[in-house]
Amino acid sequence: MKLLDEFKSFAFKGNVLDMAVGVIIGSAFGKIVSSIVSDLFSPLLGLLTGGIRFDQLSVQLRAKTATSEALVLHYGLFLQNIFDFIIIAFAVFLLVKGINVARDAMKKKELKTEEKTAPVVPASEQLLTEIRDLLKESAELKK
Repeated sequence: MKLLDEFKSFAFKGNVLDMAVGVIIGSAFGKIVSSIVSDLFSPLLGLLTGGIRFDQLSVQLRAKTATSEALVLHYGLFLQNIFDFIIIAFAVFLLVKGINVARDAMKKKELKTEEKTAPVVPASEQLLTEIRDLLKESAELKK
């Protein structure tokens, strides 16, 4: 029973649930970015490169024989994956940058609100506080 209780405690903690939501949203975001790369940017890149499709670039190292398959180096797929990575990394960078800008704007707004609601100390009270502090200092010096 202790093992089951520990599992329940682990599985239903907020951090685990937050992580699960993050993974689900991340996979959906990955599909969107993959679609952007394959459906939008790759055709545009093909247009710029004269119709070359990177995913079809390859070099045949050995021809097919009766006993073995052809040995083909698909360097175009590697180039396409690098291109995909750069676009995905840039998209994530922009997402994080946008979140940081929004977070900073919220913090500034909170600070302005706190400044407005900070209590204003009357001058007479501030003067009395300074006198009290001076009296404490002089008492400590006499000891």
